[in-house]
Amino acid sequence: MKIVLNGDILETESGCTVDSLLLKLGISRDRVAIELNAEIIPKASYDIQLLSDGDKIEIVHFVGGG
Repeated sequence: MKIVLNGDILETESGCTVDSLLLKLGISRDRVAIELNAEIIPKASYDIQLLSDGDKIEIVHFVGGG
């Protein structure tokens, strides 16, 4: 299936969850926020939130500094 990830088309397997997508991309879930089709997904739902063909996902990384 194809999803749109941060504006780019990405091919991924069907049945993919937000958690498995982050794992595939090598991104830790600790310092990110996920928007799925214009809605923020709670971290507690990352492992159960299934992605569908055509979904639009934005991953925002939090960066600390001073």
